[in-house]
Amino acid sequence: MNTNAQQVQEPRRVGLVGVGLMGSGIAQNIVKHGHKLTILDHPGNQPVGALLAAGATAVSNVTALAADVDVLILCVTGTPQVEAVMLGEKGALASLRPGTVVIDCSTAVPDSTTKVAQAVLAKGGKFLDAPMTRTAKEAAEGRLNLLVGGDAEVLASCLPLLRCFAENTTHVGGIGAGHAMKLLHNFVSLGTVALLCEAAACAERAGVAPDVFVDVLAKGGGNGVALERVKPKLLTGSTDSLKFSMANAKKDLGYYNDMAQQSSASHGIAEAVEKLLTHGIDTFGPDRMVLDLVEALKK
Repeated sequence: MNTNAQQVQEPRRVGLVGVGLMGSGIAQNIVKHGHKLTILDHPGNQPVGALLAAGATAVSNVTALAADVDVLILCVTGTPQVEAVMLGEKGALASLRPGTVVIDCSTAVPDSTTKVAQAVLAKGGKFLDAPMTRTAKEAAEGRLNLLVGGDAEVLASCLPLLRCFAENTTHVGGIGAGHAMKLLHNFVSLGTVALLCEAAACAERAGVAPDVFVDVLAKGGGNGVALERVKPKLLTGSTDSLKFSMANAKKDLGYYNDMAQQSSASHGIAEAVEKLLTHGIDTFGPDRMVLDLVEALKK
């Protein structure tokens, strides 16, 4: 089910943990659409001056944040951070009110998602896992894709809020299915980018010019979104088309491999992609962009 219909709803009290590259755009659009937003003050946040000036407020701890919202959105790095925010000693679960909806937009391991969701449901709350695809640019424009796992009625009740920052919201199944689909998506997306980076490094050694490499692939079986993201790196050296670090990519591939291993699914290609990303991190460090894998593979 793809839920794209516009709905109207009264403003809600929304809490957001994780005002990073993606969360910043989400926050801006929530405030823009008239909802009361409270964010967690955290060193990892993007600059929030404009957000606070627009009407958002900030609190210093998750317990206080969770106690005073109708919807709690998480947009953090991964599974350890989600578990710390929700289940930690001073986490959100301690003050979560019955009826509060927790929406986890992070990328996380589905088994952990199920554990966190069960804890939320036991407190009388509701839960959706709603990881994102697309980039920070689309987050700022309110045009993310959301892959949602959870109860269809809970999703329907939250859809007007989600539409503040998402262009497409797809219900992919029960709790955990959203995070599973995100890992599948990122394996295909990042795996294709890694394949192109490796081929581009080989092309240079074979004496094939970057513009010729790109042109031939674009006219044949190599065309697609991944090539469009790799193309600027090959032609101009820019990584702006995919602002995603090798550390984050390796984390996502690791989650995918864990999920595949737990279900006894084949994952040899995914293990090879994770190995390439490990090489990139060993060469340049964790903060370099995925597209810099081209240079790492030339060494």
